[in-house]
Amino acid sequence: MHHRTTGTGANPLRRDTDRARTRLRAAFALTCLLAVITGFALGRAAWTDGQRTAEDIARHRHNVTATTIGETGYRAGDQPSSRPATVATATWHYPSQRPHTETIPVPAGTRNGDTVRVWVDDNGSAAAAPPSQADTALNAVGIGTGTLAGIVLTGGALVAVRLRIVDARSARAWESEWAGTEPLWSGRLRPGQGAGDD
Repeated sequence: MHHRTTGTGANPLRRDTDRARTRLRAAFALTCLLAVITGFALGRAAWTDGQRTAEDIARHRHNVTATTIGETGYRAGDQPSSRPATVATATWHYPSQRPHTETIPVPAGTRNGDTVRVWVDDNGSAAAAPPSQADTALNAVGIGTGTLAGIVLTGGALVAVRLRIVDARSARAWESEWAGTEPLWSGRLRPGQGAGDD
């Protein structure tokens, strides 16, 4: 009896559709593992590239002291849903004694003659601050998580579709087999069968 219960396909109650379901579930588990590995690899690559880019930008950014020479105002944000920014005209010297005057974002409540810190590029023009480690990490986590979610959702959708096909095929096979077995099992007459027919 032992030889009947071991080995591939040894269980007589296990159908091809059962094996297909097992294979599909294993494929989904493998897809999840692949998603984790790929997401981690891309997130790590994004972190490395982001750090390199941030270091390169930081070499060309300089934090200088500027003095406001006008009253504060408001400028609309870049996006329609973003809040307006508080700005003021300010002046600073960079490089050396080269003067610059521009309208820059300032903290709310800044008055005429107050000093503020401003990031400038190598030419002394106002520029964005170099990306922080938090920005780089957030970008890397976003890329890694997005990749992982994309692969898992795509793999899950494909497996779900395939499982529906397998289930439909299994239901049709059961109906066909039951149509042939049920009259014999229940003792009911099949269509076209007489009382004395066997």
